[in-house]
Amino acid sequence: MTQPAPDPQAAPLMLFNSLTRAVEPFTPVHAGEARVYSCGPTVYNYQHIGNMRAYVFADTLGRTLQWKGYKLTHVINITDVGHLTSDADEGEDKMERMAAREGKSAWDIARFYQEDFERDLARLNVQPKQHPRATEFVGAMIEWGKSMADKHCYELDSGLYFDVSTVADYGRLARAVTEDGEGRIESVEGKRNAADFAIWRKTPPGETRQMEWDSPWGRGAPGWHLECSVMGEKLLGFPFDIHTGGIDHREIHHPNEIAQNQAFCCTNGLDDPRNSGAKIWMHNNFLIDRTGKMSKSSGEFLRLQLLIDKGFHPLAYRLMCLQAHYRSELEFSWDNLLAALTRLKRLVMAVAALRSGARAAQSVDHPRLLQLLGDFDAAVSDDLNTAKALTVLDEALAQKKIDAGQRLAAIGAMDAVLGLDLMALERSALRLRPVAIEIDEARIEHMLKLRKDARADKNFAASDAIRDELTAAGVEVMDGDPLGWEWRIEV
Repeated sequence: MTQPAPDPQAAPLMLFNSLTRAVEPFTPVHAGEARVYSCGPTVYNYQHIGNMRAYVFADTLGRTLQWKGYKLTHVINITDVGHLTSDADEGEDKMERMAAREGKSAWDIARFYQEDFERDLARLNVQPKQHPRATEFVGAMIEWGKSMADKHCYELDSGLYFDVSTVADYGRLARAVTEDGEGRIESVEGKRNAADFAIWRKTPPGETRQMEWDSPWGRGAPGWHLECSVMGEKLLGFPFDIHTGGIDHREIHHPNEIAQNQAFCCTNGLDDPRNSGAKIWMHNNFLIDRTGKMSKSSGEFLRLQLLIDKGFHPLAYRLMCLQAHYRSELEFSWDNLLAALTRLKRLVMAVAALRSGARAAQSVDHPRLLQLLGDFDAAVSDDLNTAKALTVLDEALAQKKIDAGQRLAAIGAMDAVLGLDLMALERSALRLRPVAIEIDEARIEHMLKLRKDARADKNFAASDAIRDELTAAGVEVMDGDPLGWEWRIEV
């Protein structure tokens, strides 16, 4: 259970709004509630770890809102129709293309990759959220299109297009003049403006898609941008509190979504952020990979499963994300991930020592711990400064003279925001053990015992022989390891 900060008013929650480019106090639309929409994945393939950073960030935001006492409603949509191979609204439909490649139905493709995505969310300890599918809202999308068509849209042979000149301040979120983006925007004959985008795409004559519906503009499928507007309005109501996504959405997808929201509600400008559909727009920065394996076109791209296969616990990746501010670029490397795993091991060992000696107290009343809870609250309230919050957690663990039950309660409260599962995670789960290694742990432990016995008998030749055998099997014996792990399997 989340332990509230000692004084919720001491540190008002401040969040960076991408629309205004300013840090602003969070004031809920509905008293006591927080309604959040996060752009979800297009489920045509596995998600890479760069994609997953967005959901660690969104989950941390949601946990912080709960820490501050708000009742949270959080939606992460599932795009199972409408997203083309370019975010700039061009190319083939991603779902249709993957279905043809794998010889399966688009519906089966969507179901398989959605289940994999949700499995990764659980591995990263992302709290359960609503995951509506775009295909469940096609009827509502058509009705939205009808409501906007006369004033804001025009029809071409290829479909219904939104005229961005019909709403005020188009592109303010991206801070770009519309024409500057011509190179990234689809070239369609007849478009009035380079940035105009599809509300509905007609199925070309002579073709049949697996996912298509009848509409006033012909049989076809909705444009990608429309689904988020419709689901946000239907599930959260306009205006809702916060809309999140990766920084790549800030340039095209979210400006188009905002234009649709303005058309649905009003055509007023964005000096009042509520006209955008959400009061606050938040974006996490990129995960940078110097190896070039972040792209899904690279073959064996960096999936969470690949990290697990190499022996890393997925929460080491979550901790790696939390060690950087969500608005900063974060570089991925195996060394950085290993460092995060080592830090997680230290945290788990420290908490385990407390758990072995005490049960968590029902509340925290020690002055020093109350001060640290206040410091933690100030950190996460400062635009989700999780890096600083982690240092406060470290300091709480270091308070050796304070009752263990009190410390456990404080640490459990902090971890309710950080989501590292410190109150349940066992150190044995964090041992670096790649799946490709065939030797089992029982065999390793048995050999280590034999080696210890040999060393105790001063039979160093036997001790060295056992060590050499383990090394040949990929096991590093860590004599004198300060963490007390004794061995690890090398990546």
